[in-house]
Formats: sequence, C-alpha cells, structure tokens
Amino acid sequence: MTIRERARALPKLELHVHLEGAIPVTALWELVCKYGRPPGMATLVDLERRFTYRDFAHFLEMWGWKNGFLREYEDFAFVTERVAADFAAQNIVYAEAFFSPGDFARHGLQIQRLTEAIRQGLSVHTDRVQVRLVADLVRDFGPENGRRWLREIDEVKHLGIVGIGIGGSEQQFPPEPYEAVYREARERGFKTSAHAGEAAGAESVWGAVRTLEVDRIGHGTRAVEDRALVALLAERRIPLEMCPISNVRTGVVPSLAAHPIRELIQAGVLVTVNTDDPKMFNTSLEDEYEALATELGFTWEELEQFNANAVEAAWCGEDERARLAGRVAAARRF
Repeated sequence: MTIRERARALPKLELHVHLEGAIPVTALWELVCKYGRPPGMATLVDLERRFTYRDFAHFLEMWGWKNGFLREYEDFAFVTERVAADFAAQNIVYAEAFFSPGDFARHGLQIQRLTEAIRQGLSVHTDRVQVRLVADLVRDFGPENGRRWLREIDEVKHLGIVGIGIGGSEQQFPPEPYEAVYREARERGFKTSAHAGEAAGAESVWGAVRTLEVDRIGHGTRAVEDRALVALLAERRIPLEMCPISNVRTGVVPSLAAHPIRELIQAGVLVTVNTDDPKMFNTSLEDEYEALATELGFTWEELEQFNANAVEAAWCGEDERARLAGRVAAARRF
C-alpha cells in the first residue's frame, strides 16, 4: 500500500481544524449562489481560485470574505453537516474543531443559537465521527469581547465545547492582554490553546505559555527560533498543533522541506499533525502525511506516531481516550 492508501485506512484524529476553513468548496459555492455571486465569479473554479494567498495577512482577508457568506443559523447547520461528512469520508474518527462566533456578530447571530446550529449539523454523523468544539475568540476583537463571548459560550458548553483559543492577526495582537480571559476560562472548566509562533515569532509562544498558561499551542512553528523555549516545551510536554501545509500556503515557511517539524520532534517536543483550514489550503490529513513522507523523509511508523500523539493530547475524557487509543493501536498492527 502507498502512504496515501495507508493514511486513508488509518482511523485519524485532528486537533487543529477550523470549521469555517473545512467547508467543502461545493457547499460554500451553494452559499455564494444563495447570497449572490460577486463580479467575476461565474463558476466553482472561480471560487477555488480565490484560495491562493500572497501572505498571512492576505489569507486572513480571504477568511473574512468567505465568512461573509455565512449569514443565517441554517447556513451553519448546512455547512457543518457537510464538514462532518467530509471528515467521516477521510476516516477521521475524532476532531476538535475551532469555530469563530465573533466573526458573525455582524449578521446579528447569537452565540448560543449559532452553537446549537453547528451541533445540529455535526450530529448527523455522530455514528462516524465525534467532533468537539473549541471557541476561537479571535484576538483582533480584543479581550473585552473575548470575556463576554466566553461567558456566552459557557452557557452552551453542554453542546460539546471543550476549550477556547485565540486565532486572528497574531502579528498585531500579542497574547498577554488575554491573561484574565484565560484564567476565567480555566475556572469555568475549559481547556486552552492559542495560535502562536505562526505569524509572529518565539516571543508569541513564550507569552502563550508563561502568561496564558495554555494546555496546547496552535502551530508553534517559530518556536525553533529560541532553544530555551523548545527545551521548555519538551520538558513540560506541551503539545504543538502543527499544520505544515498551511504554513507553506501562508508563507510562514518557504517550503515544506524547510519546515522545522523534524527538528522539534528530535528535541523531544510532543507534535501532532493537522490541516488548519483544509479546504482553503487544498489539503487533508492524507496530503499532510504523504507530503511529510515525500519531502521530509518521515517513515510510516513516524506518521502513525503523530496520530498516537493526538490521542495523548486530545481534550476528551479518559474513557474516550482509552477507546481511541485502542482503535489507533489496533490499526497499527496491520
């Protein structure tokens, strides 16, 4: 079997994926047609061409543009059903997916009802894939909004919200102002992550670890700029939610061959592999595994270890972790 075939057969976990960035392009096209195609966008191919980026800031611009077509609660139920079906088709059995409720306040959507709509869509495929939710408070909106949204999220955490994070313009908004928000999140029982070391350097990761006291780091690519930081990540076994192809697409690294993932692993850091915004970056976990094998020489056993690391780093109960570990281990025997 090829790496791709083995990757498809493997029951996989995904710990860093944004629901809005995982919408199949055909589903997004339906929303574009629903609300009116912009000038110059006559076909699905024209939509796909939008997802090429000059740099990280341009990617965020396209992210905001795309989210402009999610305007009603029913839109979220529709797209998340399609996302869950796509996960299941890839043999992703467990995912922790970000959603960004603050992005949709402009349409007057309430967080509670928005979360209900998302869960409605995801629940169609619960027999095939379990999807937990992580609320992205999006640092661009500021900690005051973040605190308010955290409290609203807390009202519906029974719908499977297990944690919070901050994505957005990391290069403009450092993590430290969110210290009180993260402290309150822990008090309310949420796990925590933060996008760091992606669009900003090692200082961003330091801030997430020292000030926010995160459980995991989203990306962490540029942690390699500081050996002391890498040693600390390894010592504390703070998982990195790495997204190699995403980093290439947004210009964080010039090529996959230049990605520091192997260097971090050799330093003892707990690394997981994820897709970030798979439909915006034209990737999948199969693509990630195949590219790591082809470009960086990872063996199949090393690729399987990423999946095992995800079991260890997942924000699920111990019974579910044991079930996932058993399922992954059984697959590794074949």
